[in-house]
Amino acid sequence: MRKNNRIGKMIYGVCLSFSLCAGLCMPVKATVLKGKDSSSATRLEKQIQEAKEALKNTEVGKYGMLPVYGRDIKDGTYEVTGESNSTFFKIDKAVLTVEDGQMEIQLRIPSLSYAYVYLGTKEEAQEADETAWIKSEEIDSCSYFTIPIDSLDSAIDCAAYSKKKKCWYDRKILFSASSLPEDALNVELPDYEAIEAALKAYETKEPADDQSTDDQTADTEASEEQKQPEAVSVAEPDGEYSIEVNMTGGSGRASISSPTLLIVRDGKAYAKLLWSSAYYDYMIVDGVTYWNLTTDGGNSTFEIPITVMDEAMPITADTTAMGDPVEIAYTLNFYSDSIGDKGLIPQEAAKKVLVIAAVIIVAGGILNYFVKKKRS
Repeated sequence: MRKNNRIGKMIYGVCLSFSLCAGLCMPVKATVLKGKDSSSATRLEKQIQEAKEALKNTEVGKYGMLPVYGRDIKDGTYEVTGESNSTFFKIDKAVLTVEDGQMEIQLRIPSLSYAYVYLGTKEEAQEADETAWIKSEEIDSCSYFTIPIDSLDSAIDCAAYSKKKKCWYDRKILFSASSLPEDALNVELPDYEAIEAALKAYETKEPADDQSTDDQTADTEASEEQKQPEAVSVAEPDGEYSIEVNMTGGSGRASISSPTLLIVRDGKAYAKLLWSSAYYDYMIVDGVTYWNLTTDGGNSTFEIPITVMDEAMPITADTTAMGDPVEIAYTLNFYSDSIGDKGLIPQEAAKKVLVIAAVIIVAGGILNYFVKKKRS
């Protein structure tokens, strides 16, 4: 009877361990701060706006490209290279058909995300009759669109309708005339590679007479110093610790785990942040980009320098959860008086519980073996 009681307690211990593990493995939502540094927020908003404009103005093709029209190409069917200004609308195959100066292209997108395309902007697509929308043909997890075009080597406005988001997105696409066979063209194309090389040579020309080489070197060194943000100094010896962190900003749906891992390296503080989402691909701290360290599809993880403690630290995080990448402004606050043992981090505590549970399971199995052996 006592042996049965011991076995029962052993099973209860295993169940309790797994319950603790499940609870500790759940993401911990960071507490929202009420304060906000207005000057930092203004600077951050400006950076975000500049980034959005840069994304909006992303172009396709090469500098100085001249359009190649249907009359410049011999009749026939050719596979050509297509490009898009969005990674979410990647053209992995394009087949051009030319007949009597008229051109039509069938392009393939390795995705089923888009139901329609429209040759124009998203505003024009919204106002257009649905009969003007070009419906996708779905084959083997790919979407095919057949569109008429006026020319190669020129950017084309092409709005794409997202099935999931049920809205239009602006895209720019271009099809390269240089990818045609040489005997298919009735005209000679400019050497765009030479043009681009000349532009690069111009941009890297010798410094002007009114600025010495020493001045140029000083400017370069100053620029390099600004590339990496300065991490704040801490009194703890080099090693790994835990630290409480709070986050504000965004919609409130995403959070970071707290406490998080604090890494002290050469007396400087760095944080390893675990997000509640797998859709964050990079973070920006003082203009420097830090990329997601997670490669197995799990929640996004970043190691960033902690530039200040016990006050607002503005950062930007880019998420693809909404389809197109979107940069969102956040504020982090790390608390110096919360620095503690690494074991306080939920993920580390969960690891310990898993080890304990494994030991209990093994011990229980051994005990059960001897009980059965004795009974037999």
